[in-house]
Amino acid sequence: MSHNRRRFVAPVALAACATLALGATPAAATGEPDGPALAKQLVKKVGVAGINRHLVAFQRFADTSNGTRAASTEGHKKSAEYIATKLEAAGYDVTRQEFPFTYSETLAEKLTVAGGDVPVIAMEYTKSTPVGGITAPLAVVPVSAATGCAATDYADVTGKIALIKRGGCSFAQKQQSAAAAGAIGAIVYNNEAGALNGTLGGPENAKIPTGGVTQAAGEALAKQGGVPVTLELRAFQEARTSYNVVAETKTGRKDNVVMLGAHLDSVPAGPGINDNGTGSATLLETALQLGSKPKVNNAVRFGFWSAEEFGLVGSKYYVGSLSFEQQLDLALYLNFDMIGSPNSGYFAYDGTAGPYGSAQIEKTFVDYLATKDVSVEKTEFNGRSDYGGFIAVGIPAGGLDTGAEGLKTAAQAAKWGGTAGVAYDHCYHKACDNLGNVDRVALDRNADGVAWALGVYATSTETVNGVAPGKAAKAKAQRAAERGAQRHSMAPAGTMDPHHTAA
Repeated sequence: MSHNRRRFVAPVALAACATLALGATPAAATGEPDGPALAKQLVKKVGVAGINRHLVAFQRFADTSNGTRAASTEGHKKSAEYIATKLEAAGYDVTRQEFPFTYSETLAEKLTVAGGDVPVIAMEYTKSTPVGGITAPLAVVPVSAATGCAATDYADVTGKIALIKRGGCSFAQKQQSAAAAGAIGAIVYNNEAGALNGTLGGPENAKIPTGGVTQAAGEALAKQGGVPVTLELRAFQEARTSYNVVAETKTGRKDNVVMLGAHLDSVPAGPGINDNGTGSATLLETALQLGSKPKVNNAVRFGFWSAEEFGLVGSKYYVGSLSFEQQLDLALYLNFDMIGSPNSGYFAYDGTAGPYGSAQIEKTFVDYLATKDVSVEKTEFNGRSDYGGFIAVGIPAGGLDTGAEGLKTAAQAAKWGGTAGVAYDHCYHKACDNLGNVDRVALDRNADGVAWALGVYATSTETVNGVAPGKAAKAKAQRAAERGAQRHSMAPAGTMDPHHTAA
């Protein structure tokens, strides 16, 4: 989910990263806060040099597999086996969990208005147009607080292509309402700066060809109601299988597990080195440095998800495969998706909107990065990444990211560096998301945050669930009551990928 700018790290900065990677910098020099010995040790051990080695491997797997590591492709299989075999060799209990999903690959995306082309992005799982597209008058849906969410919003769209502003409900609902009113296509425009990558959640939701455009493009189109437009959106879809890789330590309580996750798959268009090689490589290196038999109070479990780019399929399948008692065994879930964006921001999920314990997780990340003189901003639990399935069943969650297609503001550039008005990751979901598309200074800082949080919670989850090590029975009963209530009060997270928005 990162907004990007292509940035090259100065030699001095690279040298500093190399020093950190070797763990040579003493804790006092890096301003480590007070915390468990394990957390401090892991911060020293987990370095950008080791993480980058895994990124190089991912790049090579993509380069020898048609330029992609998408779920079900050889590039993904090679990446998954690279991780699984390394963790098996390190002594972890490793599981490969297979699941079905619908593979989708964009073949064409083009919007023509008055002889000019307007950049458009096909929504995941969109219905396809014929080759050459469909041509029809543009019907501008009136803007309201929930534009296009109700059937009454579509007064005169029969046989037309509806232009709808984002917001108020899911993209799937908007295009379904438009289709029910007689529209033959839909264009959704953003309600903020930046490109609009959207998903309809699954092929079963798709009714008409639907694409997304920027806010600026949408506002310009809104002045051209009735003008004929040509929309061509075509995608290849096929039922396939892929698999998650899940690894757990042999030590620590099995009824109070600390889980960390990152999606391993890329989009079909590219190698996905930032999205999300950075998260996966960081978790792999952290697991290897932790070891399979660490001296911890709580067991640690790592999930490397597949088919995230097709609607969070792998992580949702995993959560759905757990019984309620097995869900209770998870003390918390930490998610890392795009943590090295080239025009990086520094974001932590806003825990106040998540299940109980999520705000405490947020504070752990914010407080730690503050010791590195990094001011962290909140980002919403908006359903764009693999935490969705976990928070839907009441499991506390948190995590870090550095931004996707959104644009960095002037205030953020002043605070963090980088370029204002440019996406955090300008290669988001593109072929150029390669080894040159990573800010390794940001990656190193976030990796330290990952290592710190793991060390803290593997030692104790008392700040999250209020129970110190050893009080397992009472903790489990309390969590059962709390999560049971949350199951009835919380709506399921939206079906979107870490980078696709659903609304």
